[in-house]
Amino acid sequence: MKHNSKVPNTDGFVIRPRAAGSQPGRPTLDSQRLPDQFLIDPSRVNKKVDTVGDESRSIISAGDVDHKGNLNLNELNIEDSKDAKKGKDKKVKSKRKWPVKKTIKWTLLGLLIIALLIGGYFAYKFFATGSKVFQGNLVNAVFAPPKELKMDQNGRTNVIVFGTSEDDPGHDGADLTDSMMLISADQKKKEAFLVSIPRDLYVEYGRACPAGYRGKINALYSCVYGETGDEAVAQEAVRAKIGEVFGLDVQYAAHINYTVLREAVDAVGGVTVQIDSKDSRGIMDRNFDWDCPNGLYTCYNVKYPNGPANLNGKQALYLARARGASGDTYGLPQANFDREGYQRKILVALLEKAVSAGTLSNPVAVGQLLETLGNNVRTNFDAEEIKTLVKLGQETNPSNILSLVLNNPDGPLVITGNADGQSIVQPAAGLYNYSGFHAAIMAYATGDFASLEKAAIDVLNASEQAGVAQVKANDIKANNLLVNVIGNAPAALNTESIQVYDLSGGKMPGTRKKLESIFGVTVKDGAPAGVTSYADFVVVVGTQPEPAQ
Repeated sequence: MKHNSKVPNTDGFVIRPRAAGSQPGRPTLDSQRLPDQFLIDPSRVNKKVDTVGDESRSIISAGDVDHKGNLNLNELNIEDSKDAKKGKDKKVKSKRKWPVKKTIKWTLLGLLIIALLIGGYFAYKFFATGSKVFQGNLVNAVFAPPKELKMDQNGRTNVIVFGTSEDDPGHDGADLTDSMMLISADQKKKEAFLVSIPRDLYVEYGRACPAGYRGKINALYSCVYGETGDEAVAQEAVRAKIGEVFGLDVQYAAHINYTVLREAVDAVGGVTVQIDSKDSRGIMDRNFDWDCPNGLYTCYNVKYPNGPANLNGKQALYLARARGASGDTYGLPQANFDREGYQRKILVALLEKAVSAGTLSNPVAVGQLLETLGNNVRTNFDAEEIKTLVKLGQETNPSNILSLVLNNPDGPLVITGNADGQSIVQPAAGLYNYSGFHAAIMAYATGDFASLEKAAIDVLNASEQAGVAQVKANDIKANNLLVNVIGNAPAALNTESIQVYDLSGGKMPGTRKKLESIFGVTVKDGAPAGVTSYADFVVVVGTQPEPAQ
């Protein structure tokens, strides 16, 4: 076999296997001992081991050389080779594993970068949108302690939320505030009540407007903004007028448009509203079917059976505007009043969904909400009040949000009428007479609902002591309750110093609660024995010892 000098060797020698027909007696590779310098470290060679005395040394077999007699390094599975220039081992690894510590380090670093990017995005969103919505320094809103919201003498924060339709190109009267709602919240008790203000409520403007010196309340904002071009001045005029009408210090205003409702509902993934029409079919208003696909007018944008309705942004907006004014409709007999009722429901449902854990932990939803608010809301809230406002919304349970209905059939505070040749809404007590509004607002603000129930109370004397019924009647009147009859009761009822009976069938819980508080007793259901009364409650006065206070 011809030797190829270019074939790499080890220290100048080429080790060859015994060829067939070689001279007998010549030692073979398998039978001879090799010098130590040709041996391979056993720890680095996966081959058989030759044991000599106490030493174990790997040996090279014929299978470890190729047909030319050269060492087959691949067969030997040698991991290291001598680096002659540097004089040290250089490791050649078949599969390099990334150290666990470095993996954790770079993973955490990557997560930190992502978090910073997300945080930066929301910081940008907050400052970009917040400067449009709130007043003052947004930096303070982030780093300063929360600032308490302004409160009135009853410890309540009052906000007027009003909507215009300047974002609806096809809508006439874009600056008219057709939707107006008063929100009164208690920061400490974490409860609130809502009042929808009829857009046709007839008021005195206190200034010259295109409609005159008096007219419907929905034209006041348009009048002032058209005259001054100043959003803050127009908001102030609306706040002042609502405060006058309802006897409240209205500290804040929020001006929204159609877009904010539609996009906010979509941002939280939709809302659920209870449809509760007296019509067994539910409600329908075909006035919004102009928006049906392909102009087919067959999509029924507002048509829901009684029960829960799951609404997206577009559906919520149309329901908030539906009033059955014309066309093919049913289930909305009170027109604007029905519309205002569903507006309150949508607002409460939106609040509940917006502050839910699932929504606030969803960065996409939060981003959409910020974008929507920034483009479509203008308020006079100070930037430093944001934290307190958000916390109040989170901590106020929707079950603690009440609605004051001005057209309640059991005791309406408003009626329809005519003024200056147009149909209007006016206080039941008379045009510009807001005393009923003030009493109702005070009842909701203080939790004393008995004054709204106007219960008739008879006070009867079952004792032989004259004048005791009159004394108790005076106590009742002092608590703003109505005494109907002062008289006598059968002597057989003279078993306790005070007995109170509820003849209303539980329909006047506010009065019942108040009478229990005044006299320190538990009210009994039904009429007292031997007494005929047409009152809602009967108080029987005896001569037994007064219960301990």
